[in-house]
Parts: sequence; C-alpha cells; structure tokens
Amino acid sequence: MYKKIRLDNGLRVITHRMPDMQSVAVGIWINVGGRYESEQNKGISHYLEHLVFKGTKKYSCRKIKESIEGVGGSLNGFTSEELTCYLVKIPSRYLELAVDVLSDMVLNSSLPSVEVEKEKTVILEELKMYKDLPQSYVYELLDELLWPDQPLGAPIIGTVESVNRITRNDLNLFKRQNYTPSNIVISAAGLLDYDKLKRKTEKIFSSRELKNKNIFTKVKEEQAKPQLKLFHKETEQTHMALGFHSFKREHPLRHALGMLHIILGANMSSRLFNEVREKRGLAYEIGTAVKRFHDTGAFLVHAGIDNNKVIETIGLILEELIRIKDKLVTNDEFKRAKEFYLGQLMLALEDTLDHMLWIGEYTATLDKTYTLKDIIKEVNKVTRKDIMRAAKEIFLENKLNLSLIGPLKDKEQDIYNKLKLS
Repeated sequence: MYKKIRLDNGLRVITHRMPDMQSVAVGIWINVGGRYESEQNKGISHYLEHLVFKGTKKYSCRKIKESIEGVGGSLNGFTSEELTCYLVKIPSRYLELAVDVLSDMVLNSSLPSVEVEKEKTVILEELKMYKDLPQSYVYELLDELLWPDQPLGAPIIGTVESVNRITRNDLNLFKRQNYTPSNIVISAAGLLDYDKLKRKTEKIFSSRELKNKNIFTKVKEEQAKPQLKLFHKETEQTHMALGFHSFKREHPLRHALGMLHIILGANMSSRLFNEVREKRGLAYEIGTAVKRFHDTGAFLVHAGIDNNKVIETIGLILEELIRIKDKLVTNDEFKRAKEFYLGQLMLALEDTLDHMLWIGEYTATLDKTYTLKDIIKEVNKVTRKDIMRAAKEIFLENKLNLSLIGPLKDKEQDIYNKLKLS
C-alpha cells in the first residue's frame, strides 16, 4: 500500500498513491523541534520555519507563494516539539513543482538579514498575542508544571529573551546542523507518479552529505504530589488545563488511551461534555486531548469555567476521572468509542493532505508506517479492561497538574485542597 525508499545519505521517502483523487499533498519533515533546543536558543526551530518562506536564490518570497497558489495549491508549515514540517497541497499535475519549491526552501533558504530582523518583530508580537489569550497561555503554564526546567516544558515559540538572542549566524548554523538528509522525510499522498517523484527526489537530495541523526535529552518526571499554578487575570471566565503524565508514542496501551480520550472528552457524546456542560451548565467549552512524544506523553482536560463555580467544576471533573478508573466503561460506550476512533481515522485518510501527514509523521518519528488495516487489527484487540488499566496508570494524584487563569485571588488553597483522586 505504501512505497518507501531510503537514499544512501539517510533521507527517507514515503508515498501513497490515491488514483481517484485529483490532488497530491507533499510534506518535507525535519526531525527537529522545540525539545531539541537549549534555553539559550529556545524558539529557534519556529523562527527558522518562518524564515524559510522568505526566499531562496531561485525563488523570492513572493515567487514561492505565487508558484503554489497561482496553480490552485496551498502552502504551509508548522513546528512542534519533535518535528518541523513544510507542506503543499496542489493539483496532481504540479507534483514536481511542489517538490521543487519545498526542497529549495528547505535546502537553499537565503535567510536575508532584513527578513531576520523583521520576522523577529513578528514573532515577538505572536508571543505577546499568545500571552494575551488565556485559552492558549494556560497550556504554557501547564507544560511548565509537567516538565519543569526541560525543553518540553518551555514554549515552542521561545521567550522574549531567547528570541532576542538569536542571530542570523545562529539560524544558519542551526539549519546546517539539523536540516540534513538523515533528519529529513518526504511524504506524498494523492494522484502521483511514484517513479517520477523518486527520480526528482534523488536528483535534488542524493548529493547531500550523510550526517548523524538528531538526538534529544530524555525527560525527567519525578513528580511526587499534585501541582497547581494560578495566574490572576480579570477574565469573564476561568480557563483551566489539567494534565497528567501519560504514555509515549509507541506504548502498548496507546489505542486504549485514544478510546479513553474519546469516552471522556473528545466529542459531544463524551462524559465530561455531558456532565459538566449539558447537565449542569458549568462550562461552555470542555474536552480532553492527548500528547504523544518519543519517550513520554500527557493526557489533558481543558475547559472554560464559570468564575463562580471553579472549585465545583474541578471536583466534578476529578470525580469522572475516578469513576473511569474504578468501574469498567459500559459495552455501549466501548462500542461507540471504538467506532468513533476508527471512523474518524477512515474519514481523515480519504483526504490527500491528512493521509500525507499520517504517513509522514509516523515515518519521521518511528521510521515505520501503519496501514488502516494494521490499526483496525490493533484496535479490535483493545478491551474494556485495557481502558480501565490506562486510566489507572495515568490518573494518579502524584501525576496531577493544574493550571488556571482567571480572577482567582485568595482561592489557591481551596483549589489545591480539591486535587484528590481517591
């Protein structure tokens, strides 16, 4: 189903032909992100991602955008804790153009001095924007609790101090050290000619030198008791992010964790949505999320809460976590969670862009690619006891971390006293 090659210099290419589509999506992934940075250069991966779009010797900044958008395509990029990705979705006949533009950006970006300084100002404004958005900033506070004084616990965008320290020379050196073939994966999905893509990729990348693959410092998780961080701000509602240390990307209970997430907070049928919003009207927005990394993970509960009912709502959320630890989910819940888990994946994989992201991320992080059939087979082995086991391993009092933003003066001790999971 998937075709994969590895060049002699370590670069990997993974493709999926979708003959009924009219588009093709291409991504270039680099094994570098926030957790590969130091305190001194925090935010440099994200800074570099911005600047790669500013032009090369072959393509000006404007020409990069016009080349893709001028034929009906779209162009984007993102930086995460473990990856940087540049991506295009385009009518299939322009596949070679997409590869040419993306590869030139990644390999030959010129990082003009004027753009380095201009983009520094843009990023500092972006940083301020996130600080002004409590629904975003609350996650930054939570990460600091989960992984204190570690790269995973620091914001991907960096800090005002670290971004101001980064120079053009720093960016060039970081790019030379990290944007190397052994750290690069090219993924493509859609109506594509595999042999043509293979030849194009080999022509562009084969001459690039083999270098060592990036490494990162593994996390330390030595939490002994619940942790709370309050940020007082006169907001109309209190923003909450509750987090527990969880499973790494390839953990045996990863699918049970996914179904636990669905049952608790992934949709409008979930327990938390029903109990907190529908039955009691305590929050407009409430849900759960899962983070997965090479060596760790996190399970999150997020909500926007009525300012006068913060303690009540936290207590109710924790009661639901205790309940799913102590009692098997019903057969009906279990069946619906499994169908939702697989159904959402099937729907996503019908899209060329989502399919490209699927195979690209797995190849870049695990150097393997799962088919839909593989996932269905694995998910069908999950039992209700597996979900309970996942909950018991994650929802522990000494793994509990809570960050809150809102008008919370003099409430810290009362809230902390509520952080019980027994």
